[in-house]
Amino acid sequence: MRLLSIQVGRPRPVPWRRGTVTTGIYKKQVEGRIMLRPHNLEGDEQADLTVHGGWDKAVYVYPSEHYTFWRAELPGMPLPYGLFGENFTTEGLDESTVYTGDRFSIGSAVVEVTQPRMPCYKLGVRFGRPDMPQRFHASGRCGFYLAVVEEGDVGAGDVWKLIDRRNNTMSVLDSYRSYFEEAG
Repeated sequence: MRLLSIQVGRPRPVPWRRGTVTTGIYKKQVEGRIMLRPHNLEGDEQADLTVHGGWDKAVYVYPSEHYTFWRAELPGMPLPYGLFGENFTTEGLDESTVYTGDRFSIGSAVVEVTQPRMPCYKLGVRFGRPDMPQRFHASGRCGFYLAVVEEGDVGAGDVWKLIDRRNNTMSVLDSYRSYFEEAG
């Protein structure tokens, strides 16, 4: 389990449909080491703090393995890491094997898995496809959020070490499915 890439971004206005929306979903890769703070990565911001960011959504993680699926789903579209708005692109972690409450050390930081990411219309903005939130949901490839338990520096190539599994009954994927079963 390893951190392949780190992305950060700041909110910016972008045209969408007949207006403009402000979003922080556009992320750029960071080279070297970066500080992971209690509410986000250094240099990263969220546009709408009512649904993104905060202590329980400080960092968004998306598995690199999902990009293979999306390359088949969206042929010809460039798919650089960070396209889904993730801060961390990982290898060897996915929603079926990671549980809410899992704690990991990464670099000198400690993080805790808090919840799956729910699709929102800003995926459509980022991809230029209004159907992207529905496609994302149907795929079940949601990624997950982290809370920062101990701030520290992180960098691409860092190994994720599981240090505590506080809840082994609900994987992130099960949590995601459960949310939509209850809401539906």
